[in-house]
Amino acid sequence: MKKDVKEVIQGEEPHLNNLLTPEDLSSFKGMVDELRDTWTKKQVFRTETEARFSVLQDNRYPTKASKYWQCVREQSTYLDNLMALSFDYRRNEAKIKWLEKKIEKEEDEYKATKYKIDLDECRFGKASMEKVARHRMREIKMWSKLKKEFNDGSFNDKDVNQHQLESYHRMYVGKAKGMTNNTPESEAFNILGQLKSLERIKQTGELDNKTKKKEELSQHGKPNS
Repeated sequence: MKKDVKEVIQGEEPHLNNLLTPEDLSSFKGMVDELRDTWTKKQVFRTETEARFSVLQDNRYPTKASKYWQCVREQSTYLDNLMALSFDYRRNEAKIKWLEKKIEKEEDEYKATKYKIDLDECRFGKASMEKVARHRMREIKMWSKLKKEFNDGSFNDKDVNQHQLESYHRMYVGKAKGMTNNTPESEAFNILGQLKSLERIKQTGELDNKTKKKEELSQHGKPNS
């Protein structure tokens, strides 16, 4: 059974005597339920509202395809983070068991006290990791939901390269329209340069030709010279 964070907070109360004034300690004791509620409901990572307007902002991701592929990147990052957290959690569990055994056998009072402090810290860390894991999973599920929403079948959802020319072109058209006389010269140079390159690539069809050649290679092997 997962340890209630309230127990962890209450367990630390006696050790706050030397850290807090008597008045503050009394206030802390009276606020344990409130602090548990705060700890439980505090925001961890982004909400769906923030994902939609801040991460998937329309000027940066102007097409459904670009939004979908950003969802893929976000979900992949959270999966990596969840796996790393799982390894940390396992290490922490092993340390808790090790400390519990050390405390049982330790005869030196100083060392036993130090082990108990380490154990309390590990138990609080365990509760924190469990909370983070729940929110990592919440975001993974949120990005899954958004992927399904944006994937309407109008674009290639296997090859990220397929949407980028159109999506980036729309993004840089928007950036160019937003330029003013106060736009720094270096920024304007970069925006207009990339927009001009995107328009050239669209006009020449060079990406389409390279895609066709790749398909020929994959289907027929090395083409005739």
